Amino acid sequence: MKQWATLPAWLLALAVCSPAPGAAAQATLPPQAARNTETPPAAAAAAAADTTGASAAQPARVVVATTRDPVDKSYRKMVAGMDRFERLHALAPQATLRFQLLPRLSTTELDGMTLRVVGDTMSLPVAVAPDHTFTLPRDARALDQDAALVASRKTSTLTWRAQVRSPGVPAGMRRLGDLRLECQVGVAAGLLSNNAHLFAWLDSLLTDPDRVCGAADGNYLFFAERPVFGVTLQHGGRRAALPFDLLYAGGQQTPETLPYCDCQVLLDRSYYAPLWDSSWPDDTLLAFDYMDDAPVTTLAPGYGSTAAVRAGLGPATVVRFDSGLQVWRYRYPQAATAGQAAGQDGQPAYADFVILFGADGVARKARLTEPLNAPVDSGNLEKP
Repeated sequence: MKQWATLPAWLLALAVCSPAPGAAAQATLPPQAARNTETPPAAAAAAAADTTGASAAQPARVVVATTRDPVDKSYRKMVAGMDRFERLHALAPQATLRFQLLPRLSTTELDGMTLRVVGDTMSLPVAVAPDHTFTLPRDARALDQDAALVASRKTSTLTWRAQVRSPGVPAGMRRLGDLRLECQVGVAAGLLSNNAHLFAWLDSLLTDPDRVCGAADGNYLFFAERPVFGVTLQHGGRRAALPFDLLYAGGQQTPETLPYCDCQVLLDRSYYAPLWDSSWPDDTLLAFDYMDDAPVTTLAPGYGSTAAVRAGLGPATVVRFDSGLQVWRYRYPQAATAGQAAGQDGQPAYADFVILFGADGVARKARLTEPLNAPVDSGNLEKP
């Protein structure tokens, strides 16, 4: 596990007040930062492209006029996910399970959508709630006939997720144990749809719940209620902010890869949770700082636009969204603190300075975070 690192002296001077280690810091960007000899290295720009991303009587036999969509959901797999929820219920003992429909394309219209479990000789309607969630009934005939869950919209325009919610979780927060169980159910139910035929050889990695949900590189995406700017874990007096690499599908989507990602039009809501990190117990809460929340950071005069920040700090890693908003990330390699190793892989720990800009190029908010104690892929590190 990575050790916590310290920030360069000039960057520490940005902080107006210092929260608990790992939490987002309120910061003021000083005009002299651009002239400091410790000015951060220029990060390679990696801009993500805009993303466009009543029951009838039971017939004796159902005649399906069109071929099933190849990505209709398998009823057997969905039930397998429900079974896994029961087996692993201890992760969220009081939680309930629903399934959730989310848009995959900008043209997807979820209101008024219907679902049916369709087999060779049976068709079972599934009620969809106004919030686009549903529960799935257990039906022996559907299991025997290897039925499919068929939507009234083309299934490739949808993203599917399990929804596990424990009572008593404060509004605007998620419980880590709930997310762990969501991942287990979602993978077992075959809800992941971000693997193209090109990556079919990865199928075993994408369909093994323990592999996906138990490893740092499992890549199971979650989606916040609104576009998210930062996420902070909290348990007791411990606080830690999710690093940039755990937001926006890793911040590395390209026009070529985005169509294969469940986050196609939900990129600004996507995040990974540290499901694999047992040092964070199931009762850990995730608190969200949304892009439209009031800013808690002040930027110094002269650093309020993309042009000014680029001139002062150099190019950044940039992620752009359909809304016109964009986030810029500067990453700082940190020297190990006294008595601490840099990390298990010998690489230094990293801190992020992230700025949110509006479509007009004006800075809206910023945050300064130190990384989680999590493995770092050294192949993706920007070099000084």
